[in-house]
Amino acid sequence: MMDNSKTISNENNMTHPDAKMHQQISFIKSAVRIGGYIALPFNIGVAAAILVFSELLGIVEELV
Repeated sequence: MMDNSKTISNENNMTHPDAKMHQQISFIKSAVRIGGYIALPFNIGVAAAILVFSELLGIVEELV
């Protein structure tokens, strides 16, 4: 997995997350979540799977 963090030169050598990647994953997660809610009246099992997938995207989102 690629490290998209950028190092900022300061006394602590802290790394900061990639804001653009975080935003892109957030948008994808939101679209998947909307799809899950749309699927609810048609197939609750598929909708649940889609919503679980959106939560996994949320975990990935926080790791970038």
